[in-house]
Amino acid sequence: MLFRIAITDGDDGYFVARCLSLKSCWSQGKTPGEALANIREAIELYLEPDPTKIAQYQGQELVEITL
Repeated sequence: MLFRIAITDGDDGYFVARCLSLKSCWSQGKTPGEALANIREAIELYLEPDPTKIAQYQGQELVEITL
């Protein structure tokens, strides 16, 4: 899956990375590279399903796909 990320200078000297397609998904870093690494982790956490919701599908086949 492809995500577009906007990187801007923050007010505190850090770089701010925002995922344009995921509302309220952002991170920051001391360098643009660090901000990108941090937004990657933030996206993974944002998209991770709630374990309590997965439990309701016990007994059903669960599969993963890559877009």
